[in-house]
Amino acid sequence: MSDPKIIDGNLISKQILDELKVKIAASGGPQPRVTFVRVGEDSASVYYVNKKQKTAKEIGIDSSVQVLPENTSENELLEVIDNLNKDTSVHGILVQSPLPSTISEEAAFNRVHPDKDVDGLNIKNFGRLCQEDVEGFVACTPAGIIELLKRSDIGIDGKHAVVVGRSLLVGKSCALLLMQKGQNGNATVSICHSYTQNLSAITKQADILIVAMGKAEFVTDAMVKPGAVVIDVGINRVIDDSRKRGYRIVGDVDFKNVLPLVSKITPVPGGVGPMTVAILMQNTLKAYKKAHLAD
Repeated sequence: MSDPKIIDGNLISKQILDELKVKIAASGGPQPRVTFVRVGEDSASVYYVNKKQKTAKEIGIDSSVQVLPENTSENELLEVIDNLNKDTSVHGILVQSPLPSTISEEAAFNRVHPDKDVDGLNIKNFGRLCQEDVEGFVACTPAGIIELLKRSDIGIDGKHAVVVGRSLLVGKSCALLLMQKGQNGNATVSICHSYTQNLSAITKQADILIVAMGKAEFVTDAMVKPGAVVIDVGINRVIDDSRKRGYRIVGDVDFKNVLPLVSKITPVPGGVGPMTVAILMQNTLKAYKKAHLAD
């Protein structure tokens, strides 16, 4: 990624992982340990859990995965989470989404003990984020976005940030982080969603535009202000018969046509995605330290 406009998430995530590897090696105690809970055989979930386990191993974090059948009931899943909450050898727990439609993701996320909630989705950790309590865990993708901006020397203070998408996983948490008081916040934030009228009129005001809506190449050059910073969170498969696998991965932003306009932009893949995994590892080390301080 030689274009200076492109924010290289692979490079920045490697910097974070290298830093974590040094810290873990220097801790002198037992390895931090994270357990992933996967329900069913969703191909994307299998891929992501495998990738997280591989990264954990590379930096000295022990990991395990509990695979439950697709027909697992909500109560059965909650019982598994309860047992992991009680297991003092497990420092972090991540329930991989999506879950089967018969199971409430909200119930599962909220069942994870807040001090082991390395995915940052428990209601108590979201409340901590609202109160700007640094002891809590923040959802990995939004925290990764802020770290991308920080390590790319992109100032947030006083900027108008527009977040397209209002999910708990990305949009809401990202907006809260951007407006926080302090060096890596202080933005004026607008949140847009499927009911927003005149969307392009709002996105064109953004100094920092964060797009997390799940629609392939939806944001065009006509929706972006010249000189803006664009963070593309989308991951979409688009049919492409010219590729051996029959598809290509694109973001929510029309990268090719938006690139000439912007000052900085994240590619897909290789932008926000690697940061999500790096922040998960960072949260796991934080959970490990929390557990040992409590001993």
